[in-house]
Amino acid sequence: MKVYYHDNTAEDQRLDHDAGVEVPPEAVAKLGVLAYNFSGATALDNVNSLAKARGYKNQDVITISPASMGDVYEEKVKMFYKEHLHEDEEIRYVVEGEGFFDVRDVEDRWVRLKLDAGDLIILPAGIYHRFSTTSSDYIKAMRLFKDEPKWTPLPRPCDDNQYRVEYLQSITAN
Repeated sequence: MKVYYHDNTAEDQRLDHDAGVEVPPEAVAKLGVLAYNFSGATALDNVNSLAKARGYKNQDVITISPASMGDVYEEKVKMFYKEHLHEDEEIRYVVEGEGFFDVRDVEDRWVRLKLDAGDLIILPAGIYHRFSTTSSDYIKAMRLFKDEPKWTPLPRPCDDNQYRVEYLQSITAN
């Protein structure tokens, strides 16, 4: 996984947008973002152990690509890239391909996480973020859920949202 500051240019969201400044793992952890790499023969066992430890009971696998989504691909990729938050943790394990998750740091700058096959990310409830495929236009990812799948994105601004308030309190307490 590569983590760096986004260059904030308006070019195609699927480009790297690397501003040339890496973000160290401890800075990512201070944002409440957890990152792992599970590869090899025990990868799925490790993902399942983590899911069990965090109380996740449901999962599915989604493929985001022009081949799997057809005519709606471009529309969906643009929709995923709109800044939003969720009221639940968001856990994604990359089975194949690659993708970007952008999260806001404490100074409201975009931090870009480039995930490859084997990478797993946990975004805390209440964090502003967005997702994009890379220029490869292909990612197959496992999504994990505590209960029934919920994908309700709450677009920014929603700073009065209880989960946003709790998230901000948790990262300023560090």
